Amino acid sequence: MFRRIIGRVWAATVITLIASPFAIAQYYEREHLVKDLSLRIEWMRCSVGQRWDEEQKTCWGEAVRLNHDEIAEVIEQAIAQLGDGWRLPKLEELESLVCAECAPPKIDVQLFPNTMSEPYWTGEKNFWSPKNIWTVSFMTGDRYGRFFPSQRMMVRLVRDSSSAGQL
Repeated sequence: MFRRIIGRVWAATVITLIASPFAIAQYYEREHLVKDLSLRIEWMRCSVGQRWDEEQKTCWGEAVRLNHDEIAEVIEQAIAQLGDGWRLPKLEELESLVCAECAPPKIDVQLFPNTMSEPYWTGEKNFWSPKNIWTVSFMTGDRYGRFFPSQRMMVRLVRDSSSAGQL
């Protein structure tokens, strides 16, 4: 009998933790940045080419499609303007932004407003086809490893939290 009661209390505690918004709070927003507390990375809220409007809490302007040569220049600019560590996301990192139950774009549009329903670059080569780079589509939520670095896709930059300092 005692064992059963403890089991029920433990189960109730687990349910409370799972249902608690504090237990699942993965993101912390601050102006043009979103910190992912579980992956310990910091995202730019806007796609490359857009600008954050703090008053309206949205990204405005036209996102631009870039190839990997152009992305290298953009990363240099981001580092010069916003500090060290900016890079293309790893496949796992970019996939973590996919919201399967969302209508396209398949991303939390409160955190990442005006995201295009298109493929976004990662910095990872396709291990089955090393001439191709992985992308994640926010139209379908799927990954694709068929694009060449010379093709133009959307870009969202990320950096490790250790590079970002304190939020």
